[in-house]
Amino acid sequence: MDLDMAQVRAFVRAAEELHFGRAAGTLGLSQQALSKRIARLESLLGTALFRRGGGAVGLTEAGRRFLAPARQALAAAESAIAAAVGPDRPLRLDVWGHLYAPMRTLAQVAEHAGELTPGHGRDLPSVTAALLRGDIDAAFGRVHPPLHAGLAHRLVRLEPVDAVLGADHPLASEPALRPDQLAGSVLWAPGALDRLDFLHRFAHRFGIPTTATTLNLGLAHFLAEVAEDPRRFSLLPADVPLPDVPGLRSVPLVDPTPLYAWSLLWRTGSGHPGLHTLTTAFAAQAGRSRWLEYDPARDWLPEPPATPPADKPRRDLPPVTRL
Repeated sequence: MDLDMAQVRAFVRAAEELHFGRAAGTLGLSQQALSKRIARLESLLGTALFRRGGGAVGLTEAGRRFLAPARQALAAAESAIAAAVGPDRPLRLDVWGHLYAPMRTLAQVAEHAGELTPGHGRDLPSVTAALLRGDIDAAFGRVHPPLHAGLAHRLVRLEPVDAVLGADHPLASEPALRPDQLAGSVLWAPGALDRLDFLHRFAHRFGIPTTATTLNLGLAHFLAEVAEDPRRFSLLPADVPLPDVPGLRSVPLVDPTPLYAWSLLWRTGSGHPGLHTLTTAFAAQAGRSRWLEYDPARDWLPEPPATPPADKPRRDLPPVTRL
């Protein structure tokens, strides 16, 4: 019998999510379309792969047996496509976290990263969906749990974060600030905190009240809103160039210094040769620029960083494998 890989992909995604609605969303399908693909696959195989009923979805014994080889079949199909297309197709790379200017980091490795076709993702969930659909080959931004089981990632840069505030803020003249000194201020966010994991965790950790802009029109507009109120501040990686906003100040944070973690993200089993070239370029730049330095006594992360690349061991990183 001949397997339809679209049907196999629908099965694998539903088996990983155990929820047809969520699985359909990651594939850019309606739930009805996903259900039809799985039903056709079950009809072809002559056996049920899922138990359905009572609002819950579970794998049958046949479904459990089928899952591992189904994943292998998808990986083999993607490798075959990559081999047929050849090494000349550019790596399709989406970036997200645009307020923090991710292209700054990408530009520093671009010369050695092979041919890239950069695109713009809205946020981690939208980029995750694009990767799982195969619309892109890799992505670059901040990764945080929960991460889909079909994706892998590598930590490539830890970047110190500064407090950005207006000249009228009572702490604007300080040469450096501890995060807890900002507890009497208001963290101004560029959107809903449930979509801004780093800012949400920072505010929670240091007991800082938050509020969000109602209309994000880019970095200059956002920081102008910060500067116009002496109670407000926000956070930006130290290397992000500040726009020409009157009265804006950038003050380093110390004891601890918050670090913004940038990662490369890709679909497991991806066979594009440019992915190895890109990860190698990131590892080399991280070594030259000390991008993965982390001291838990001096720095703060929302969670421990991922283990660095195997060819760049660091004794000062904790032994964890997931960001």
